[in-house]
Amino acid sequence: MIALTVSSLGNTPIASLNRRFRFRLHPRNPPIQAAVSPSSSSSSSPTASSGFDLSSLESAINKKDSNGVKEALDKLSEEGWAKKWSSQPYLSRRTTSLRELTTLGIKNAETLAIPSVRNDAAFLFTVVGTTGFIAVLAGQLPGDWGFFVPYLVGSISLVVLAVGSVSPGLLQAAISGFSTFFPDYQERIAAHEAAHFLVAYLIGLPILGYSLDIGKEHVNLIDERLAKLIYSGKLDSKELDRLAAVAMAGLAAEGLKYDKVIGQSADLFSLQRFINRSQPKISNEQQQNLTRWAVLYSASLLKNNKTIHEALMAAMSKNATVLECIQTIETAS
Repeated sequence: MIALTVSSLGNTPIASLNRRFRFRLHPRNPPIQAAVSPSSSSSSSPTASSGFDLSSLESAINKKDSNGVKEALDKLSEEGWAKKWSSQPYLSRRTTSLRELTTLGIKNAETLAIPSVRNDAAFLFTVVGTTGFIAVLAGQLPGDWGFFVPYLVGSISLVVLAVGSVSPGLLQAAISGFSTFFPDYQERIAAHEAAHFLVAYLIGLPILGYSLDIGKEHVNLIDERLAKLIYSGKLDSKELDRLAAVAMAGLAAEGLKYDKVIGQSADLFSLQRFINRSQPKISNEQQQNLTRWAVLYSASLLKNNKTIHEALMAAMSKNATVLECIQTIETAS
């Protein structure tokens, strides 16, 4: 499995390193990995409700064959089934203002690119508050216990901070686990990842897999040609626009529904990687405009396909296979 990583991001205004969403491109036929739970009962001989044979599509997905997936979906589209597949292939970047995002329905558009610290702050506040309260109670213990125990309990907060400094990944894992206590956490994750999946499908980028697991939330794309362009640093503006729209889809989905976006950091990181690998190079101002335009474009697709997005959220929350997710997109009304 090949993940596109860039060793140097540069001092650009949208770079961020806090990973929450992993946007990957895979070459054809990498080692097979289990991206979702194979709990489906329709995997033996898949057939759409209208009688179309989906076995070729399922086989290509299982083999991680990007060309095979495209060919199968193109054929199904010609036959009249995969009507949503690549139904929005033409993107045209233009100058976009924050006012347009607000008019479309994006809440607090001016703060979209500011990484949220809600989960981090809540976790640290809980740790400090809880250990402080226990330390006060422990101070009532008799004898030396009332002296040593409060210091030991109070040092837990320092240990947490030390772990975060030495191994940020461990602290981030703990914060991710703590985040599940927020009532909107699972819904946010489902909406975020379903948006990436749906926009990629509408644009014509086949999906390899996805995950909604804590700390592993991601949607994987397969496109051998794009992977080669990115690795060679020759991604043109047209392909950059397509990838930008997919990368910003999760952020757009949250922005349409919530006052504060939580999962934008890794989306911006992914977009920055694509920008760094594109030709010709674009200025900071052009990068900011690309970000705004990509949010506007993907948000428009999500609003126009709201019923499909919600149906896909439900399917992904039940660990549906990639094929089942595609069927959901095509059959949701």
